[in-house]
Amino acid sequence: MADSQPQEPWPREDDGTSGTGPRARTLVLGGARLADGRTVDVRIGGGRIEAVGTAGSLTRDRSPREGTCVDLSGYLLLPAPAEPHAHYDTALTAPGRGGPPGGAPEDVQRRTTEAALLQLSQGATALRTHVHIDGVAGLRSLEAVLRARRALRGLVELTAVAVPRLLTGRAGSDGRVLLRDAVKMGAAVVGGCPDLDADPAGYTETALDVAAEHGCAVDLHTSGEDPARLSRLASAAGGLRPGVAVGPCGGLARLPYETAARTAEQLAAAGVTVVCLPQGNCGALASPSRTRASHVTPVRMLTAAGVSVAAGSGALRDVANPVGRGDPLEAAYLLASHGEARPEAAYAAVSSRARATMGLAEVRVEAGFPAELLAVRGAEISAALSLAYSRVVVHRGRVVARTSAVREYCDSTGPAGPDGPAGPSGGTGGSGGQGGSSASPELGLPRQSQG
Repeated sequence: MADSQPQEPWPREDDGTSGTGPRARTLVLGGARLADGRTVDVRIGGGRIEAVGTAGSLTRDRSPREGTCVDLSGYLLLPAPAEPHAHYDTALTAPGRGGPPGGAPEDVQRRTTEAALLQLSQGATALRTHVHIDGVAGLRSLEAVLRARRALRGLVELTAVAVPRLLTGRAGSDGRVLLRDAVKMGAAVVGGCPDLDADPAGYTETALDVAAEHGCAVDLHTSGEDPARLSRLASAAGGLRPGVAVGPCGGLARLPYETAARTAEQLAAAGVTVVCLPQGNCGALASPSRTRASHVTPVRMLTAAGVSVAAGSGALRDVANPVGRGDPLEAAYLLASHGEARPEAAYAAVSSRARATMGLAEVRVEAGFPAELLAVRGAEISAALSLAYSRVVVHRGRVVARTSAVREYCDSTGPAGPDGPAGPSGGTGGSGGQGGSSASPELGLPRQSQG
């Protein structure tokens, strides 16, 4: 079962802008470079890739009435990222943003919408956000997130994880009721943090039971510092469908290597996915005795043991990480730069493995696959992760977001030459498809479009 809940059908009379419907026109992405080095045209229709041909084969002699053509020369075309671990109900609430964060439903809906659109502009076309439910706020935050989800329909796919604080004993009686009500309301995933409950094993068992009752996925927060607890989770979760994810599991890095490796093998055998947070921690693991849990997940060790590891963003400018960017490409960049994965595997952690974690269909730049795509400046994945500023995002077969960046330099006093600030080719970004510089008539500066 995918994260997404049933949605209203597309209108019968489509205006041609949704990427679906009887009158929707095709979209052609021209001159894009693929990760394997080929330069191709890609034709999209009905929300799926219809054809992939050599560069120019699908754009030559094309009538405007046949659809829209987007020139992606200098761009790398990739399956779009997905965000498997966000916290939109607390996003954008870091101190200094104009007063204390509002907990009213309209404030939560506004922040959720703003955060979701930010991550969409960065390339993520599917988003999974964890939402706190408790005895004080009840389900109001979840209701606000689900309203935002409906408003964002057609732009980005947003699903919610219900996160009760306690689930065991008398103290957790309200949480058990709220969790079942949250699933009925529209939460697609059962979540939570067993580490904060007096009975972590009982918390996990309750969450798995509720998920099994309703056919939901499970996504739990844990530091992973107790190998026995992870082993019990793996034993209980084995075979549960549609799937179980845990994270960020930074505590595994503090265990003896042999102990951590055995635990990782148990997680792999049970099919449990680990969602790491390379950009920083989230606030769900905060407690009086643990103000900030480690977010350094041993990805190489987990991958070597056969665990599927996805990467998420965690906190987005809230008290847990006041500078959180929420950029999936930055998460991949950090995995690669810290030596936890090669660039291609790092990107897979935020794209194919993130989508698999969320129960979404596989995406390849091949005919027949969903048109969930990201184009970034660059000639290869390593270059795209290094300077991925300019981006074009395709969701359900249409362009839903564009980001462009221009770099300007102070004009030199003399004519630009081979040793001038622009470089031999007149642009500092000639390698890697970063774009060339041009004069800025307004400021008298060399200008360069950036990756």
